[in-house]
Amino acid sequence: MDTDLLTQKVIGCAIEVHKQLGPGLLESTYETCLLLELKQAGIDAKYQVELPILYKNTNIYAGYRLDILITNELIVELKSVEKLLPIHSAQLLTYMKLSNVSTGLLINFNTTKLINGIKRLNLKF
Repeated sequence: MDTDLLTQKVIGCAIEVHKQLGPGLLESTYETCLLLELKQAGIDAKYQVELPILYKNTNIYAGYRLDILITNELIVELKSVEKLLPIHSAQLLTYMKLSNVSTGLLINFNTTKLINGIKRLNLKF
């Protein structure tokens, strides 16, 4: 699927979750509900995907996990925080580099209007 179309569909699913639940809940709640919406939309998504770190040709399993990975094309990092900070974008960019995925969505559900809590990031490999 085209990455732009995929990100649009994921954003639509996230907006539906936010409409139903509103802000102020735990990130894990939004993750569970978003996974249900993605499944209903026919989008195959994996969640809590272990992310090893390759360090000097050795895989290190340090407990890092991708919130949602969609067909090895898109990482969705979820937050439920007062506001997104630069470190949240840096975290997603690092996850994208480590997993060799060029597109990421950072979604903060703790906003009154979800569109204000969405940031798309792209990397060129």
